[in-house]
Amino acid sequence: MTIEIERRFIVTGEDWKNKVISSQLIRQGYLSTNFEEWIVRLRINETKESKISLKSSLDGYVNTEFEYSIPIQDAETIWNKLKQRITKHRHYLNLYGGYWTVDCFKDNNSPLKIAEVELKDEKSTFVTPNWCGQEITGFKELSNAALSKHPMKSWTKKEKQLFQLD
Repeated sequence: MTIEIERRFIVTGEDWKNKVISSQLIRQGYLSTNFEEWIVRLRINETKESKISLKSSLDGYVNTEFEYSIPIQDAETIWNKLKQRITKHRHYLNLYGGYWTVDCFKDNNSPLKIAEVELKDEKSTFVTPNWCGQEITGFKELSNAALSKHPMKSWTKKEKQLFQLD
């Protein structure tokens, strides 16, 4: 079992781009989006690595996560049968204080950009970069699983205003 500790932010600026050390296209689909029990995710990246993940929230920013590699042919077969899917470019950043990424969502979730920092433990400290806006840690509406079911393009003006996305 792995414990994942992460904080999430809406990206509001472009200064993060000069910190990118690598990027990749990621496709994610969901077999289960049950926030009360388990989220079951399929992930395929552009290097044709594919994994099934099981995630369960322990509290606002701590999750239990299990992740297993699966053959790419199996992943593509599953992907083609999923209705709840997202595509994003993930950018890996060189920043101090944690493992930072910026996800730039495509298709029905564009132009949403979300930054995440994975921390070593719950007491880890980090500096929030100036290009990070509202913290959205714990807001299930902006989880990847929720965005696969209710993409940003279908949000009402009120929903967008809640997260300062209009």
